[in-house]
Amino acid sequence: MGIHMGTEKLKILVVDDDDSIRGYVARLLSMSGFDAVTAANGRDALSQIKANPDISLVLLDILMPEMDGLETLSEIKKVAKDMPVIMLSALGQTNIIVKAMKSGASDYLVKPFEEEELELAIAKSIEKKRLLAEISSLKKKLRVDELKGEFIFASPKMQKVKDIIEQVADTDVSVLIEGESGTGKELVARSLHYRSSLKDKPFVKVNCAALPHELLESELFGYERGAFTGAYKSKAGKFELANNGTIFLDEIGEIDLAIQSKLLQVLQEGSFSRLGGKQDVRVNVRVIAATNRDLRKAIDEGRFREDIYYRLNVVNIHIPALGERVEDIPYLFEYFLETYNEKYAKHINVDKEEVYPLLLKYPWPGNVRELKNLVKRMVILGNVDDLIRYLSEGAAGATDRRDGKDYAFRVRDGGAPAGDLPILPLKDVAKEASIKAERDMILRALKGTNWNKKKAADMLQISYKALLYKIKECGIEK
Repeated sequence: MGIHMGTEKLKILVVDDDDSIRGYVARLLSMSGFDAVTAANGRDALSQIKANPDISLVLLDILMPEMDGLETLSEIKKVAKDMPVIMLSALGQTNIIVKAMKSGASDYLVKPFEEEELELAIAKSIEKKRLLAEISSLKKKLRVDELKGEFIFASPKMQKVKDIIEQVADTDVSVLIEGESGTGKELVARSLHYRSSLKDKPFVKVNCAALPHELLESELFGYERGAFTGAYKSKAGKFELANNGTIFLDEIGEIDLAIQSKLLQVLQEGSFSRLGGKQDVRVNVRVIAATNRDLRKAIDEGRFREDIYYRLNVVNIHIPALGERVEDIPYLFEYFLETYNEKYAKHINVDKEEVYPLLLKYPWPGNVRELKNLVKRMVILGNVDDLIRYLSEGAAGATDRRDGKDYAFRVRDGGAPAGDLPILPLKDVAKEASIKAERDMILRALKGTNWNKKKAADMLQISYKALLYKIKECGIEK
């Protein structure tokens, strides 16, 4: 039984210069419920792809005369960028396979192969295509624009954040955003602003930690001519610039107590005086603040005013660390990869089966910002191996935040591994982590559907047949 898209059979193009192999593969596909079409060479394959937009996948031989599989793959990606291509290889073509995977192939099969291997490879490739399409659709739906506060997520924790944003965005209440550095607090602040009736009004950001006390006061509230040496003319502060809009006070916990008194006046009365000024300046500003510090502790230590805290903390939004919302990591990774490939005119691809387990295992102390910068560096330098090395080294000794179990290999001073754990190749470690993650997710789906495998497959967004295979592969029993 084949994989279908809606009520239509999947149309698969088989490209091989060997008549017997081409015919054999086409028969296997037909017996499995697919609609098979064939091409004897790369040029014929390109012509068919251009003429048949309903072709969903290509099975492509590597060794062919005139135009080989690698060249054909490159040309296919030019006319159909998202087309899944499974390479058909003979034994001993490892180097060529690696090149093909880096060039955009979704999978490979070593000849001769069985019907089950073929179906599984097709299922995996179609699932990868679906995931990419889902991410692309999500991007379009959300109109992802970091300047306007849109963001990508799949986790329940971030869904709660989004729900709060939608509830309070179009109000005038003050909001305090808490979270570790790099979690996206500014993104949430912008989202609050651009989802409100103030979206066409100013959004002014002030990094309270970036300026010393003397400069911060004049930056926030402005100054009059002659207020201090060098003040040759009057200057409006950030609160005036944000009038009728939103001011975002980032790292509010770093504000000096003297400035906090003046800030309280703005929050209470909507007025203040410029530095060196005698007249009050009135403003109508929505205040959104953010901090990576524990303000309650700062209050207890006398470093932050309690009355300001309650003025700011009318609504509290806590942004979880990236390691606490691992479901979001693949989506964010794909988004950043697509973004920077497009920005820098690159075509960097990664082996998701190798990279994703490492992404999920890495502790992410720098949160989303760290992930973003890593992907950016990888794309610019074109070096996927550096990313893998970085993640592998960072994951060593890290504790999985999801269940508290330590998967790392701790090494004693003498170099011997702690306990009885053997030293394994990193690819094997990644494979084990991937299998465990898949097994845990499948078990959750099965238990959540009372072991209804059809419903579980739908929930996991894979085919029923693929689920049965994975249940067997993971050794899952009711």
